[in-house]
Amino acid sequence: MQNKGLIKLFALLFGLVSIYQLSYTFVTSKVEKESTVFAANQVPESEENYITEREQVAMRYLDSIGDNSVLGYTTYNEAKQKELNKGLDLKGGINVTLQISVKDILKGLANNTKNPVFNKALSDADIAAKNSDDTYLDLFFEAFDNIKGDTKLASPDIFATKSLVDANEINTQMSDDEVKPIIRTKIDESIVSAFEVLRERIDGFGVTQPNIQREGNSGRILVELPGARDIARAQELLSSTAQLEFWETYKQSNPSFSTFLIQANEKLKEIVEVERPEPIKEETELDSLLSDVAADSLDLATQVNPLYELLIPANPGSNAMFRAAVKDTATIGSYLRMPEIRRLLPADIQFTKFLWQRPATKDAEVIDLYALKSNREGTPRMSGDVVSDARAEFDQFNDPVVTMTMNSAGSKQWQKLTSDANINQTGIAVVLDNKVYTAPGCSVVGGITGGRTEISGNFTINETKDIANVLRAGKLPARAEIIQSEIVGPSLGQEAIDSGFMSFLIAMAIVLLWMIAYYGKAGAFADIALLLNILLIFGVLTSLNAVLTLPGIAGIVLTIGMSVDANVLIFERIKEELAKGKGKSQAVADGFGNALSSILDANITTGLTAIILFIFGSGPIKGFATTLLIGIITSLFTAIFITRLLVDWYLEGKGRSLDFSTSLTKNLFKNINIDFLIKRKIAYVISGILVAVGLFSLFFGPGLQQGVDFVGGRSYTVRFEQPVNPSEIASELNTVFGSGTNVKTYGESNQVKITTPYKVDVEGIEVDTEIQDKLYTSLQKYLPDGFDKDAFVLGGVDEDAIGILQSVKVGPTIADDIKNNAFLAILGSLAVVFLYILLRFRRWQFSLGAVVAVFHDVLIVLGVFSIFGKLMPFNMEIDQAFIAAILTVIGYSLNDTVVVFDRIRETLAERGWKGGTNINFAINTTLSRTLNTSLTTLVVLLAIFIFGGESLRGFMFAMIVGVVVGTYSSVFIATPVMFDALSKKITSGKK
Repeated sequence: MQNKGLIKLFALLFGLVSIYQLSYTFVTSKVEKESTVFAANQVPESEENYITEREQVAMRYLDSIGDNSVLGYTTYNEAKQKELNKGLDLKGGINVTLQISVKDILKGLANNTKNPVFNKALSDADIAAKNSDDTYLDLFFEAFDNIKGDTKLASPDIFATKSLVDANEINTQMSDDEVKPIIRTKIDESIVSAFEVLRERIDGFGVTQPNIQREGNSGRILVELPGARDIARAQELLSSTAQLEFWETYKQSNPSFSTFLIQANEKLKEIVEVERPEPIKEETELDSLLSDVAADSLDLATQVNPLYELLIPANPGSNAMFRAAVKDTATIGSYLRMPEIRRLLPADIQFTKFLWQRPATKDAEVIDLYALKSNREGTPRMSGDVVSDARAEFDQFNDPVVTMTMNSAGSKQWQKLTSDANINQTGIAVVLDNKVYTAPGCSVVGGITGGRTEISGNFTINETKDIANVLRAGKLPARAEIIQSEIVGPSLGQEAIDSGFMSFLIAMAIVLLWMIAYYGKAGAFADIALLLNILLIFGVLTSLNAVLTLPGIAGIVLTIGMSVDANVLIFERIKEELAKGKGKSQAVADGFGNALSSILDANITTGLTAIILFIFGSGPIKGFATTLLIGIITSLFTAIFITRLLVDWYLEGKGRSLDFSTSLTKNLFKNINIDFLIKRKIAYVISGILVAVGLFSLFFGPGLQQGVDFVGGRSYTVRFEQPVNPSEIASELNTVFGSGTNVKTYGESNQVKITTPYKVDVEGIEVDTEIQDKLYTSLQKYLPDGFDKDAFVLGGVDEDAIGILQSVKVGPTIADDIKNNAFLAILGSLAVVFLYILLRFRRWQFSLGAVVAVFHDVLIVLGVFSIFGKLMPFNMEIDQAFIAAILTVIGYSLNDTVVVFDRIRETLAERGWKGGTNINFAINTTLSRTLNTSLTTLVVLLAIFIFGGESLRGFMFAMIVGVVVGTYSSVFIATPVMFDALSKKITSGKK
């Protein structure tokens, strides 16, 4: 081997760099363990909420020592930024895909026009978007073109608005084709703005190694917050549009409202049915307030009054109009929005905007209703655009508040607004995202000057930080709906780490021992190369700032199984050369040289499928593809170069012998002469029956169980203290959510996976909260006494955690996209590999055999999942992980087939056709390698299947079936199909 010195130097530097990169991970792990021990010593288990208290103590400890030197070359804070990134499934946290509303941006660009053609085009685009992969903007343009008539996009009441005309971007003389690219640019600018706003907010949220990225031009933004614990806070921060507004309120004593409420109450008697609530036994704040209503001078106790029975007089001196129970706010809001009720508003208050107070606490029973002075357009007196800075601070009473500073234009508007409030003795409502945070009056004659103001309102410290963060970063240009989310509790993440690394260690130990048992000293050299390979994989992952996920660990473990394939190919070739009577050095050189072609072909085909998976996959699946790609590259380097260096070094010593086998394996697979081709018709029949049964089950039987990735919906992994009956829970939840809710045991008998399509088309945190409330209420009897909703939703942090450990939401639109991407990924991988084999082997018959074998393998795996999907005691849903498994099966099947084809091509070139005799000879010579690699990989997959955790079992089961079937098909399907197609060409005289 040439340039041994250069290879040694490169390997040494590569290894040292990997160790250096991984050292940061060891530093953070060491310091965090010290913080855990410190917290445990400070907070005994006897204290209430000791787990939460320990977490806070540990965080303060890390903050205090964050900049101290560790081992003389780094600090904890620096190491934290450079450590190996763990994905959500290993660390816990939140992963969301946000859809920026292009519709909102279009309406904003058109200045909320009332133009009927414009608004009809928006409605048509809404309908088309449900069943189309085109962007919303393209659908809008298409809808507009279909109905526009003489209307132009550059009409003054559409996009030729004052702001766009003044900016010389659009004029009324432009054609639609001239306006469209300008609108595209404005949309893209708005999405970039939304991206920057979200990035600023996330930077202020306080999690380490957050990830935010745009997904092409779709208006989608992917956000990952690993380690985020306060999920509700994170969701609110991400989806909040941050529409800060300042309004003047109406006074309680305004007589027009008395008139309106009497008339509205009478009208509602005619159009709604009212049920009297059951009396509440316990005396609460709400009961006390309702008793005040009963004693009111109107004396309506003997009547049914839809509105008055729900409203409570506001506190004297408050700028609110009324108060109401939180549970009644939706009903009151629906009444006040009715057109027939709005028409009753007197002329002087006809544009009134009714808004509710933001609840001061989660358990608030009563909140205020404000009446805000508005106009025909519904615009506020002041917008939050004038805020130049915002900070979380403390007032003179040491209560958390938010202080704002306004620009010069805002300062003048603020002075005018506060002056009017002083003169009219009204309040100034500070409104953020349609919730009134506070509504103080102004006692300063002439108004507040300077533009600095303070927002207070029973805030927590985190709330003031978030409000200030949102205001400082700016408002989103449009709504950001969460169309896909995954939330993983920290306890489930730790379990995933434990199970993932357990499978990793077991699989590695099995492979290391097997290589020594089979190849003796040569196997030990392969083991050294394998250990270096693992070091390099983790080093490259850290250097690239890639994210390690649970499927990523599976990818590394699979790499361990597949990386020995190169060494097996090399060692088997060396054994063949030795059998020919060559000397050790010459046999080694020829063995490495002859095996190189097969090694490269096998790894390139697997790499091509991994690239397709990386392009079309997302989240954890992209992590799987990343580690697989890195593993392929590093395993090639270590197998070809490092093993060669070690073997050559050993053989250079005097009196050293290297047999590449042990006494048990020396004569294994020698002189085998099986006629595989004569059995091909039997194999065709067996495979035909298996494929037919699978297809029958797919189309006429149970079919595949599609996960939420493909159909949309929400799924929750819930753990209980005691074993539960999933059928019983499913029956109860179906009465709450309607039919379609599925419950099955997920892992242990005290853990279930709940999947529901309930309100799958409805976006917003409110729906998520509603479903969590319903789940908690329905499952409360299975939970310990006194187990509250917050604990249920958060799922706990210790190893005995119960409640919701993981939740996934996929909207119907993104579910369609995932399904389409999965289909394209499979077709793309088949097409790319077909072309590669065609170019490599120069005969389409080889490509045909390989692709038929791959289709055969995929159909059998799908059939197995269809037949046994509901019988197996683990999750066998078809989701993104399953597609990753299918693509890996394709790669593995092709890997095996290409190795066989390589030997067939070589044999035919040396010995000729001879009616297929030499094809049988070629298959027999590769049998040792085929079975060795397949059994090694299979053992590794079984280790992951048994020890790798529940979330990987379906994924690994597909892989196990695929490896077994793929090994069979490379010999009994791919080769016979190629032989039949090629023999027809030869016997017909065309070759």
